[in-house]
Amino acid sequence: MPKKIPMRQCVGCREMRPKKELIRVVRSPEGEVSLDPRGKLPGRGAYVCPDPECLKRARKSRALERAFGVPLPDPVYAALEAQMEEVVPHVP
Repeated sequence: MPKKIPMRQCVGCREMRPKKELIRVVRSPEGEVSLDPRGKLPGRGAYVCPDPECLKRARKSRALERAFGVPLPDPVYAALEAQMEEVVPHVP
C-alpha cells in the first residue's frame, strides 16, 4: 500500500499541495514570525507556496494575520520576502 502524502493548503492561493512543496511560516511562542523551510520549528504554522506572488496574495488578504491571530507589521512581510528569495532563488 502506498504511503499517504500529507497535504496542506497555501494561505495565498488556497491550493492544496503536498506538504514538502510548501514553505512553512511560523509564529514562535515568543511571537516572532519567520520562515521555516525545514518545517521543524516550534510554534503555530501556516503554509505558503514557494512563489513570492503567493506571499503577496497572503499579505493582501491578511491570511497570515488571521492564521496567527496577531497583526503583522510591514517589516515582518519585508523580512519574509527577503527570506523567501534566499530559500527559493527567483528564476527569470
